[in-house]
Amino acid sequence: MYEKRNDQAAADHVIHPLKSLTRAQFAALGGNAVAYTRAVSGAVLGEMIEDATFEPEGEYQLVMSADGKPLLVTDTAEGVTDWLEESSLGLATLH
Repeated sequence: MYEKRNDQAAADHVIHPLKSLTRAQFAALGGNAVAYTRAVSGAVLGEMIEDATFEPEGEYQLVMSADGKPLLVTDTAEGVTDWLEESSLGLATLH
């Protein structure tokens, strides 16, 4: 016997496929199309990027891809804006 009530109950418990993604899979959704920016100190940058020297007390703007790879370091927000205008990336806002 077909019982519609059971089908509706099963549909109510469907888990959305995005909820089962790993962190790496979720980050890869943005691929090379999405980036985010954040202010970071030179001391933090010095730990992240070993081949470069930064003023430890300096404040820098870091642009990272959706998967966490550093793409750009600049000392002004205008530098980020100029770079983004020339790239094909979209900037995501973090909440």
